[in-house]
Parts: sequence; structure tokens; C-alpha cells
Amino acid sequence: MLDGPWREGCGIFGVYGHPEAANLTYLGLYALQHRGQESAGIVSSDGHNLYSHKAMGLVAEIFDREVLKKLPGDSAIGHVRYSTAGASHLKNAQPFVFDYSRGGVAIAHNGNLTNAQVLRRQLEGDGAIFQSTMDTEVIIHLFARASENSSTVERLIAALSEVEGAYSLLILSEKELIAARDPHGFRPLVLGKLKRGFVVGSETCAFDLIGAEFIREIEPGEVLVIDRDGVHSFFPFPRVRPRHCIFEFIYFARPDSFIFGRSVYQVRRQLGVELAREHPADADIVVPTPDSGFPAAIGFSHQSGIPLELGIIRNHYVGRTFIEPRESIRHFGVKIKLNPVQRAIQGKRVVVVDDSIVRGTTVRKNMRMIRGAGASKIHVRISSPPIISPCFYGIDTPTHKELIAANLSVEEIRRFLRVHSLGYLSLEGLKRCVAGDEEKFCYACFTGSYPVPPPAQRMQLDFFIKEV
Repeated sequence: MLDGPWREGCGIFGVYGHPEAANLTYLGLYALQHRGQESAGIVSSDGHNLYSHKAMGLVAEIFDREVLKKLPGDSAIGHVRYSTAGASHLKNAQPFVFDYSRGGVAIAHNGNLTNAQVLRRQLEGDGAIFQSTMDTEVIIHLFARASENSSTVERLIAALSEVEGAYSLLILSEKELIAARDPHGFRPLVLGKLKRGFVVGSETCAFDLIGAEFIREIEPGEVLVIDRDGVHSFFPFPRVRPRHCIFEFIYFARPDSFIFGRSVYQVRRQLGVELAREHPADADIVVPTPDSGFPAAIGFSHQSGIPLELGIIRNHYVGRTFIEPRESIRHFGVKIKLNPVQRAIQGKRVVVVDDSIVRGTTVRKNMRMIRGAGASKIHVRISSPPIISPCFYGIDTPTHKELIAANLSVEEIRRFLRVHSLGYLSLEGLKRCVAGDEEKFCYACFTGSYPVPPPAQRMQLDFFIKEV
């Protein structure tokens, strides 16, 4: 369980050439719900018109049979969202639908554009009017301004040639579905096949739900067009070294997914193995923090020989809001989500395995809860390095001053958590878990070294160029 509001930005899913496109897209989004829980939307095409429905809330709350009946056609794209850029309002819910001289187009985007504000100011200076606060809308305006005689894919390539940062996106017109991934490949995007038609999504777990066959990952810098003539691939951008988001493996992706050429579960389990090698503990039981801590805890237990116990239970039915009783209940905010199994913990020396620490406040409350359940000693083990820098590529992260590891040493964090020991997986240990591909990942949140300039640096660079 990630500590604090560090959340994946979005999940996208698309279907082409299947008579139940909207229904399948609904199921795909359902499987990708972990990637965004603020809003969801689906746009479908019947070959002549686009049909749209989106709202705030969860997929199952927004769509029912009657709504899906109003989304006809054999092609569709969908989106689930967290607000990493742009406020949490319906106007920012995707997919966005717009009309231009050749018809209608819908777009669904996962990622953040690091030069979005620079481009937005330029476009507004040229008279563009924006309907949302999303950086995705920058792509729409650039698309609309491309050469009048250009095809849909040519317009998209022209637009993407001007943006920087992270994007895995889907474009739906009346006749075609287009998928595109930024040259660094920050966010995942995969291609699959149904008996009738093709599917594209953020993760393979969405394919499993609908019985689609995983074909391959859409490559960094690739633009893929799916139409009545089949699948067409383009590589229009200069090649750069891939920089996949390592946090997809640590926390964001579902463990049953296959992304970046690897099983998410196997990587997370290996993180726990490496963690046990680097930071052994004299303990009686290993307790995972639900749910993202489970695979690493399994690896830690296997490597250390310390038995795994289900010492913390998560309530999976917690809504997004709740009413707290007027009479104060100790640790109410923690207990509504997590509760210790006292008979498993009491009198035991406990190793608590979690995926990361962001602000540290939630982990501190959890440790207090475990102490209250009677643990004799608590050793905390984190299956990632200390997070010292925000992410600008599609993840909602706190500022630098809010990241506890950016401001405190490991020993100071240990004292803040009030535990007997604290061990983070090293960056070298993390890289060993993806050995052979370690140079293909982005580690900026652990190092502060960004493969694409963050927005502040990008704006400073733009100002410098203009002054020169």
C-alpha cells in the first residue's frame, strides 16, 4: 500500500472490429480500475458517428446495460483517470471528443506532457480556446492545426512531434483506431487479438478478463493504426533509449499483468528476495502490507526462511468517503482500511514488508496499530529505494518538501516511524531484479535524474532560448 497520495495517472483500453466493442471496453476498464478511480468514459464508433458517455466515479457506477446500449458500433476506446494534471472535474474526464474538418475524433491519454504549459501559452497566444485544464487538450489543438490535407495518423504524428514527456494514447475516428507511445516508453501499452478484432490496453490483465490473446507490447515511439485493412505500424520519431517507469513494477501495475517484457508478479517477488539479502532481520514472522506488499513479502519470506503470516487485513469495500463518528475512535482512519490480526502478531518479532514510503505519515500510523496489537519488535522493510524526487511523467506525486526521504536520513525516518529497524532496497538491488534491461528504466524518483526535463526546467529552457 503506497503511503500518501502517489497515484497512477490513468488507464486506457480500446477495441477495434468487434460487435460488442463498448461492452468489451467496459470490462477492460473494469480490470484497469486500479489505474484511476476518479472518472471513467467510453467513446464508440459505428463507422459513421461517435457516441460518448463519461462521468465521475468508478466504472461499475457509471456504466450499466442501458448506458452501454447507447454506445453502438464495432470500435471503442475507454479511459479511467486520476488527476495528475488538471483538477478533478467532469470537464477533465476522458476520452475527449472533438470535431474537425474531416469528422469526429476521440482521444484517451495516459501520461503527462512536460512542455504542456509552454505549448498551451503559445496556442492561447495564437487564439486557441481551451475547454479543460488537461495537457491532453494540447495534443488536440496541435492535431487540429496540422495540414488540412493530412490523414488522421499524419495529423497525430505532427502533433506528437511537438510534445515532450510521457504519453500512451488511443485515438478513435469513425473509421480507425490509432495507438501511440512516446519514444521513451514511460507508460505501458499492449496489443492483443480477439477472435473478431483487436484490443489495445495499458496492461495485459485487461486482456485476460475478456479472453484476448496478448500479441506484443506497442514499442516506444511506435504509432499503430488499426483499420479495415489490418494493423499498420509507423516509427516516425527519432529513436532514444527507452525509459520505462520502474514504479509500474514496484506498485502501479496489477501483479497478474505482463508489461515491459516481464511478469509484474515475478519482479515484485524478486524485489523481496533481494530485500531479504540486503536487510535480513531477526524476526518470527513476515507480514505484508495489503495489497501491494504481498509479492515482495513472499519473496522476503522465501529467501529468509521466516514464515509469512497474514497479520494485517484490508477492507476491500471502503468507499471514497466515510462518516466518522462524533465520539473519537483511536486510529479510525487507519482501521477503516486496515486492521491487525492480533493473534498472529501478539508477542512476535514482526517484519513488515511494504512497497514504498512517500510522506511517512500513513506508515507511522500502521506501525502504531501493529504495536497496539502486541508486536514485541517491528522491523520495516521497503521493496524500493528511498523516494527523493517527484515524478512528472503521469503519476500524482507530492512535492519535494513533502517526500520524507528527501528531507530525512534513513535513521531519522526509523525514529519517526518508531520501529526497531528500517531497511530500503538499494538502487543496485532494484536493478538486479530487472537484470539485462536495467538501463531501459526511469529511476528519477530515486535519483532526481530526469530523462526528459521536468516542467520547471522545460520552462526555464524555453525562456533561455527565447532570450538568446
